[in-house]
Amino acid sequence: MIFSVLAVITLVISICIKERKKSLSVQSLSCLLEAAYDFVITAYTGALLNILNFIRTFIFINKGKFNKIKYLMVLFFFETIIIINCIFTWAGTISLLPTIGSIIRTYCLWQSDMRLVRISGITTGLTYGAYYIFYGSKFMILGELALLIVGIYAVLKNDVLKLKKVPKEEFSR
Repeated sequence: MIFSVLAVITLVISICIKERKKSLSVQSLSCLLEAAYDFVITAYTGALLNILNFIRTFIFINKGKFNKIKYLMVLFFFETIIIINCIFTWAGTISLLPTIGSIIRTYCLWQSDMRLVRISGITTGLTYGAYYIFYGSKFMILGELALLIVGIYAVLKNDVLKLKKVPKEEFSR
């Protein structure tokens, strides 16, 4: 249970952080904690995806060390491995939920836009939340619900702040 509590706390904190590298660093820690928890509850698709997500997030933190083509290849590599993981850890259609969530999250974290990082929190909250309902993990369900709410709030808050910065003349067009 301690792994699930810490995983949720670190994931929610990561969405609230404004700087990409710091946010991804906290998310990578969350991935390790969630992987440990998933192994305990025998949610192997999620466990292996979270180990993969840890590696992916660590590499994405160091985006500047790759040229554009290599960085694009890294994206395709991780998206392919996510799909292969789903095939090898197939536990029925429930395995699709964390797979879809990880595919979306990988693409969002691959980008530099923090808005996409926050949006990926919403999709992760939805897909992994449903996954943990299947496994009866009450705290992780609550955690993913919190992640969903924080993600929606962060996206809306930042969109409203951007609207406030737009000069009034642009609204009159």
